[in-house]
Amino acid sequence: MNWLAKINLNTVVVRLGTFRSALLLILIIGICIYSGYRIGNFYHGYQVKTLEQQKTRLNKMYEKNVQQNRRINTLEVELEVERMANQRSQELLKNMESEHYQVKRELAFYEKVMAPEKTADGLVVDRISIYPTGSPYHFRFQIVLLQQQVRKRFVKGYVDLVLFGSLDNKPSQLKLSHISTLTKKDLSFSFQYFQILEGELTLPDDFSPEKVELSTILPKNRWQKHQQLDESFMWGELLKNTQ
Repeated sequence: MNWLAKINLNTVVVRLGTFRSALLLILIIGICIYSGYRIGNFYHGYQVKTLEQQKTRLNKMYEKNVQQNRRINTLEVELEVERMANQRSQELLKNMESEHYQVKRELAFYEKVMAPEKTADGLVVDRISIYPTGSPYHFRFQIVLLQQQVRKRFVKGYVDLVLFGSLDNKPSQLKLSHISTLTKKDLSFSFQYFQILEGELTLPDDFSPEKVELSTILPKNRWQKHQQLDESFMWGELLKNTQ
């Protein structure tokens, strides 16, 4: 910048004259204005171009984001559909297993009734079930009896129940006659193939049942000899089988 400091404007004016000096000054100012205008336009165009590029890039990113969101929503819907289908398949499989078990159970029951040669002779307890009711300590029970003899005559007799458990934290047992209004007649049976006995019982509040002993008594008569079948069942298993 030393050369610029050496320039003497008075000398320039004297040498060129006032008019020429004014023209030179106007020319210099015009050049500066033109150069600034051109430089400004260049940077303005550059900024506009850069802004358009950023805008285009932003629009592409926005479109990509929209597509990704749409894809995510589609995948979520597909996942939910798959989950519902899987849940439905599990429910159908569970129902089929339950139906298969029930069919096998019924088939085994009728095989015992209609095809006794596949099992032992005599009267058997096919099933005993305990059902909770809406009242605390009050239960319903069901006993299924069937006869497995090849030559079936009417079998006659009665059943009796005894519950074993704890009463006031002490071992105790309750006869059915003490916890039910059923009579011996209500618990009697007379059938050729099978019969279902049902009844209700109410346990003491402080009694915890653990085991059920079922006695099936066949009194002696003209067609049958005296027999008594005693079987034990765990209370929890009887309730479990009804769920």
